[in-house]
Parts: sequence; structure tokens; C-alpha cells
Amino acid sequence: MSNTNQYLTFKLDNEIFGVTISKVREVLDFIKTTKVPQTPDYMIGVINLRGNVVPVVDMKCKFNISVTEKTINTCIIIMEIDFKTETTIIGILADSVQEVIEINESEIEPAPKIGTRIKTEFIKGIGKHNDNFVIILDIDKIFASEGDLNFTSSEISSELNI
Repeated sequence: MSNTNQYLTFKLDNEIFGVTISKVREVLDFIKTTKVPQTPDYMIGVINLRGNVVPVVDMKCKFNISVTEKTINTCIIIMEIDFKTETTIIGILADSVQEVIEINESEIEPAPKIGTRIKTEFIKGIGKHNDNFVIILDIDKIFASEGDLNFTSSEISSELNI
């Protein structure tokens, strides 16, 4: 018996990506960010979310696709990721949010080992929905590598004296 999982889908360029819905807290319209000095290029800044400092990452820049151009559909997906020894809240910038879909685990195939723009260890697999491929991301692994987001939200808050 296979499990069916729910994924929030979003677009980066013309590709559809999905993250497990259990990691998603909310979706915000794009709001102005505050740039933090000496952070990676893909970290566009931080936002104040109900009194909490939340780092925002441009996923297109992180995946070396391009830099996200702000449009009416640009949004920030607020997610919980397991980072270091704690759960950290992070915002990911996307061109647009699509929908919440269900995909049966048996219908998810492993990521190809060549020909993808991003490292395949970040990809849980590739599913299909309405004749479109959905690249299902392991959001925790995207930021788990050495040197990536080498800070937590609480560390940023204390650094900025917030």
C-alpha cells in the first residue's frame, strides 16, 4: 500500500517545484527585505514576520538559474527547515505559487543523475501532475551543506540586536 503526500507547488522560471506541505507555514506576497551584510548572494535579506526575523532566499539564485525579477505573482513561501540542531524558519522567494497537489509515493521517480540544473541530492524525486513534471525538493538538504546559511534566525536576530 502506497502513501499519498501533499505538496505545495511553485514556479521558478518555467519549472514546477514542490515541497511537502508539512514544511510550509504560509505564503506571503513579496515584501521589502533588509539586506544583511556578508551573506551569500542568494540570501536577499530578512523580513520581520510578526516580530521574528526571517531570512529570505532567492531559490533561482541558489540553484544558479537566474535572479528572481519581482512581479505581481512573486511571493515568499515561509517554511520550517531542520537546520543544525534546531528548526529554523526561512522564506523562499518563488516566481509564483501554483497549488497544493497530491502525489502517490509510487508515482515519484528518482531524480536523474545528469542534466539537471541543481544538485540531485536536494531532489526527493520527480512526480507528474496534469501532464507536467514536478521536481520535489528536500528543503532541509538544500541548506544542510557546509557553508550554506551558516546561521539561524536567532543568530541573525542577536547579530542585528533585534
